[in-house]
Amino acid sequence: MIEVHELTKRFGENLAVDHLSFTVQPGVVTGFLGPNGAGKSTTMRLILGLDRPTTGYALVNGRSYVDSPAPISELGALLDARNADKARSARAHLRALGATVGLGAGRVDKLLEVVGLTDVAHQKAGSFSLGMGQRLGIAAALLGDPKVVMLDEPVNGLDPDGILWMRNLLKDLAAEGRTVLLSSHLMSEMELTAEHLLVIGRGRIMADLPMQQFIAEATGNHVHVVTPDGTALRDLLAGPGVALTSDTPGVLDVEGLTAQEIGIRAAQSGVVLYELTPIEPSLEEAFMTMTRDAVEFHGDTAQHRTETGAPRADDKDAA
Repeated sequence: MIEVHELTKRFGENLAVDHLSFTVQPGVVTGFLGPNGAGKSTTMRLILGLDRPTTGYALVNGRSYVDSPAPISELGALLDARNADKARSARAHLRALGATVGLGAGRVDKLLEVVGLTDVAHQKAGSFSLGMGQRLGIAAALLGDPKVVMLDEPVNGLDPDGILWMRNLLKDLAAEGRTVLLSSHLMSEMELTAEHLLVIGRGRIMADLPMQQFIAEATGNHVHVVTPDGTALRDLLAGPGVALTSDTPGVLDVEGLTAQEIGIRAAQSGVVLYELTPIEPSLEEAFMTMTRDAVEFHGDTAQHRTETGAPRADDKDAA
């Protein structure tokens, strides 16, 4: 279990983490999300004791991580897969780490097999591709058979087979009763892997919810409706808190009402419906909606197109 209480970190005038409090429970994969600059990396460094908090504290299984007699057996972390000694082989790197807590060659060889690096175990880490480096970093995180696993962008550089392997591995670790905290910008993969979400923005907690509840609360109700009488249905549904959009006559996308509410109103007024389909929003849509005001760096694709010489859509001379 990871417990964070009123955790604050300042770097000079910059408030990177602002009174964060949350608990990461065992038995589920918890996703850790936030825009760039939100404070995710700083929070993970504070949990590991790599940075000292300005105020507050973080506990791993009831105590400070730095006070653990065998840290890598308490919490296995991957924050930067490139920190392996490039002159050492993968096996030598893991042997050196394992020696700090009395682990021998047998455990190292088992982990090399788990992450798929047995055939390259004697190659220098400096010769590894990005994906192979990630696998070595994951092996290092799991080396001490930790009760808590904390990984930052673990699928970075992995091929589709590796991504599927990583997803199943995380779920298996949680099923064994371990605490799993996963940080990633890959929303589609996070949606398939995590069961619970922690979302932060500008150093503060924005959400601490199960995945499906987060998506539902962040995006609201969206329903696709097809009817032979679009005008009547639009008049029937229009009202405060309801958004209606249409690109085709007789087809409406409704936001703010459930499919049940739309169906009841249509039936009561005699409006025929050909289709009434709830639109399931994605995690990406929910995340973008919730964190819109917490994004520190906004891109401007229209400005980019103008600067690179491509015509803008509203340029009347584009033709």
